[in-house]
Amino acid sequence: MSTIRKITLRRLRLPLSSPYRLSYRTFTEFEPYLVELEDDSGRQSFADGHVSPGSSSETREGAWAFCLEQLARLPGRDAAQAKQDLLGRFEDSKVAVTAMVCAIEALEGSSFLDVTQDTVLPLLVPVSALEPAAIAEEIDRRVAAGFHVFKVKVGKDVRADLDRVRAIQRAADGRATLRLDANRAYSRADAIAFVGELDPAGIDLFEQPCDADDWDANAAVAEASPVPLMLDEPICALADIDRAATLRNVGYCKLKLKRFGSMERLAEGLNRVHAQGMRPVLGDGLGSEIHNWMEACVARGIIDNAGEFNGFLKHPAKLLREPLGFENGAVVMPAGYRPALDRAAVEAFTMERRDFAG
Repeated sequence: MSTIRKITLRRLRLPLSSPYRLSYRTFTEFEPYLVELEDDSGRQSFADGHVSPGSSSETREGAWAFCLEQLARLPGRDAAQAKQDLLGRFEDSKVAVTAMVCAIEALEGSSFLDVTQDTVLPLLVPVSALEPAAIAEEIDRRVAAGFHVFKVKVGKDVRADLDRVRAIQRAADGRATLRLDANRAYSRADAIAFVGELDPAGIDLFEQPCDADDWDANAAVAEASPVPLMLDEPICALADIDRAATLRNVGYCKLKLKRFGSMERLAEGLNRVHAQGMRPVLGDGLGSEIHNWMEACVARGIIDNAGEFNGFLKHPAKLLREPLGFENGAVVMPAGYRPALDRAAVEAFTMERRDFAG
């Protein structure tokens, strides 16, 4: 039994090396909330979560207020009971609950974080270039760096999107495969028009073409698509996975730690995708080095494809004293890897801090 004694909540600001453009927002920095815990035995742990404005109804202000409310109640409480109570509030603020619960899981010594053997997990990488010559240069450079799966953002203009996808297909020339992602931005009609002219060569999947709540529209696009669909934002629980499995040509579900509440629940979800005959994809491209480390730990032994836990590559300033390893297009974690916070870095990137003690 572990009793929570001290808590620190921080709002961090992590500048990105270059703007990260999505259909609904361009990010120039990540602003995760970092939760640090200490128990009555002096053991310490941490986890974080990044609320991405525009990706759901959860807001940064709401998540911060929720963390303050809940963390103020934790000092002196049993960690296991606190974890269950927080998970009971999961629907109120998913990212906030996940950050707090994952910190408790780490405090309890979760086996998910025990890297028992050298681990290499391939990653995908987004294609940023827009013009054919720049696209060709970027693809060549990324392939040389060890990447073999590319994320291509679409969803703004059907004709321009198709032209860019074709340019990327030509540049990849069989050396890599593509995942297309509309980030919910297409209307039903535009998404069907897009897949109607799509050359499936070298394309693994088409991710979340329409609004997350419009299951009928996404199902219609799946029916028309020459490549399998992957659902992303609607997948937050086992019931969502089961529902996705009923849709023809939905071959993938993408899960993110921040939408499942805990490492344990995330692993259960990934295994459920397998059990339903689909392939799970894992990772948050908007996650920090800390969040991506936890996702990578859960991925071991469950995920057999390129991970999307690559947000840590976008913010050059690191938060871990032993930074999450990256080599030849992959996350690399040596046996025994269990990072600690780089205290100086954490302090340097802290925009706001609150402390709680019992």
